[in-house]
Amino acid sequence: MITTAESAQPGSAQLDPTERLLRACRGDAVDRPPVWLMRQAGRYLPEYRALREGTTFLEMCRDVERAVEVSLQPIRLVGSEAVILFSDIFTPVPAMGVEVDFQPGPVVENPIRSLGQVEKLRVPDPTESTPFVFEILRTLRRELEPSRIPLIGFSGAPFTLAAYLVEGQGSKGFSTLKRMMDREPEVLRALQSRLTEMVVGYLSAQIEAGAQVIQLFDTWAGLLGPRAYREWVLPVHSEIVSRLDRDRAPLILYVNNGAHVLDEMLESGADVLSLDWRVDIARAARRVAGKASLQGNLDPRALHQTREQIFASVRKIADAAAPARGHILNLGHGCLPETPVEGVRAFTDAARALGETTS
Repeated sequence: MITTAESAQPGSAQLDPTERLLRACRGDAVDRPPVWLMRQAGRYLPEYRALREGTTFLEMCRDVERAVEVSLQPIRLVGSEAVILFSDIFTPVPAMGVEVDFQPGPVVENPIRSLGQVEKLRVPDPTESTPFVFEILRTLRRELEPSRIPLIGFSGAPFTLAAYLVEGQGSKGFSTLKRMMDREPEVLRALQSRLTEMVVGYLSAQIEAGAQVIQLFDTWAGLLGPRAYREWVLPVHSEIVSRLDRDRAPLILYVNNGAHVLDEMLESGADVLSLDWRVDIARAARRVAGKASLQGNLDPRALHQTREQIFASVRKIADAAAPARGHILNLGHGCLPETPVEGVRAFTDAARALGETTS
C-alpha cells in the first residue's frame, strides 16, 4: 500500500490525487494545484543512490523491480502527488537500429547524416521492442490504484531526439543539426517523420499500459527562433497531439528555454504547457487563459532556499498562474543532483498548504 504525505494532512482536500491532476490538466475546478517534480526520482535521494549502486542507468531502466521502486520513492519520501515512469527519452531509440551509449548523456555511435541512414531506421512495435517499459507501467498502476496516485508516462519529442541523433551527442549549439536544417532539410524532415511514428506508437502503448497523463519533452526545441520553431517543431507537436487519445490521457508539452515560443506551444493543442523558470508565468497565464493549463515553474535552485522562502515562492507562482484554466505545480526543469531533500519536501508541503488556506 502506497501512502502519501497528503493522507496525514489535517483537513485534507476532497479531491483525490488522480482527480486533482486530471481536472487541472483539463481545466476543471480543483481545490488546489496538484504537485509533482520533473526528475523527482534521482541522485538527490540517498535511497536512489543506494538502489542504483552496482548497476548502470540503462540497466536500471530495464530492471522492472528496481524501476518500480525508484518510481515510487518520491511518493514515500518527499510527498509528490504523481508518479512518473522511471526511464529515459532514448529508451525506445535503440530498437530503431541505433547504437546508443550513455556517458552519461546519450552518445550515438553512427550519427544520422544521410537520407539512406534514415530510410534504414525501423519503427518497431514498442510492446515487443521495450516490453519492460509497459510491465513497469502496469505494475505501477496496480501499486498506485488503492491510494489513487496518478501515473505519468513520457517520451522525448522528435526534434530533441533528432538533435542527438544528428549531432551524435549533447551540444550547446547543435551546429551539425542546424547545418542540416539549412543544407539538407529533406534528411531532417524524413528523420522527424520516422521519429514521429515511433513517438506516437510508444505513447499510445503507454496509455494502454496504464499511463493517465503523458508528457512530451522537447528539451532542445528552444534553440530555435519562433519562425524556425513554427516550421520544424510546431507541425510535429500538432500531429502528435492530434493522434493520441487525450480523452484517456491529457498531454503535457515541455519545451526548455521556450519563453519566446509560448504562442506556438499553445497552437499545438497540448492540454498543458509546462514552462521553465525563465518564463513569466503571470504573463503566460494571461496569454493562455482558457485555452490550456500550465505546469511549473519554480527554478530548481530555489529548493536550496529556506522552508519559509520556498512556501512564499510557491504561493507567488500559484497566484500568478491563476488566470490559466488550470495549474500544476512543478519545477521549471528537473531536480538537480545536489538538491536538498528537505527542499523538495518543503515544495510539496507548500502545495498542500495552498489547500489549507483556501478550504
